[in-house]
Amino acid sequence: MFGQLLVGGIAVGCIYALIGLGYSLIYSASALMSFVQGEIFMLGAYVAYTIYVSYHIPFVLAVLLAIVIMFAFGIVLQRGMISPLLKQGAQQIHIVLATIGLSIFLKNFAMIVWGSDVKNFPSALGENPIRFAGFSISPQQIAIVIVTFACMIGLHLFMSRTKMGTSLRAAAQDSMAAGVMGINVPMTVGIAWALAAALSAVAGILLAPIYGVYPKMGAILSTKGFAAAVLGGYGNMYGAIIGGLIFGIVETMAAGYISSSFKDIISFGVLILVLFVMPHGILKVKAD
Repeated sequence: MFGQLLVGGIAVGCIYALIGLGYSLIYSASALMSFVQGEIFMLGAYVAYTIYVSYHIPFVLAVLLAIVIMFAFGIVLQRGMISPLLKQGAQQIHIVLATIGLSIFLKNFAMIVWGSDVKNFPSALGENPIRFAGFSISPQQIAIVIVTFACMIGLHLFMSRTKMGTSLRAAAQDSMAAGVMGINVPMTVGIAWALAAALSAVAGILLAPIYGVYPKMGAILSTKGFAAAVLGGYGNMYGAIIGGLIFGIVETMAAGYISSSFKDIISFGVLILVLFVMPHGILKVKAD
């Protein structure tokens, strides 16, 4: 039972980590907090569902198209809503309220376009579980873990080995100095928001074959992704990964050994206890 729960916890934690990475990217690049990641998670799943199921596009191509569309959505969100608000003197609280408003809009938009019923997202990997070391692993769980760690490694290489990644880190540390050095700060911030949107969309696409696609699918997951980012150290990308995995494993173990009714109480209780001891999270926040 422990092995089964551990695998499930890691898979769930990977989803939280992807969403948490989005929150941390946005904060590290622009010092802003966005509360629309859950709805981007949902929208990415709906876009992939529409391309794959409704238009019968091959799965891999449908997923790539959906990610590109959500990447573009992130840029449009930053350049079309966030940047104009900041130019008009908006403060952090105004950005928070604006993104909350957008999340409500997107949720209702999804209900109008796709309906409120749960859409079945067929898994391209099949439904038959794989037996390993005495317990079962679904192909989708394996895909979640592999894709998540591939995204994390890819993001690390992008941030540490590419010119754009270096520019993003420089802008996050000191935007004024980065601008003086010739870095296009608005573009780098837009890329950060776009990457955050793409990561949330990937999480939505990975989870959709397990739970289906519906308008409110990102509501609680966005909260837990945010909690994972806070637990790891808000603004620290590696902290978001650690926080997501801890949150997912603790939640799954609590559901398996105690009761599913108490899993949220226990997981958020662990978050509160950790923050009492380490108010800034497990890892020190830094722009890297």
